[in-house]
Amino acid sequence: MIYMLCRNRVADYQTWRRIFDSHKEAHFEAGLTLVNLWQGLEDPNNVFFLFKVGNLEKAKAFVTAPGNPEIAKAAGVLDGEIHFIDGA
Repeated sequence: MIYMLCRNRVADYQTWRRIFDSHKEAHFEAGLTLVNLWQGLEDPNNVFFLFKVGNLEKAKAFVTAPGNPEIAKAAGVLDGEIHFIDGA
């Protein structure tokens, strides 16, 4: 099983979460199923989330879509990383 593990450091968790949640349909269309989401204990604006990947090509296209920088800016993403991993 392939997963997408992500980390975002955000300016404000509530703002980020509202925008993240508004993309549920887009996640679904990209073959992504949210498994879990965590906030850092020492810094709740450090967010970690894990998606199950149903279609690797769609997932990669989703995370590299041209409009993503604007969405990330609106969500207050300061930095982040994405890793595709094998959960075997």
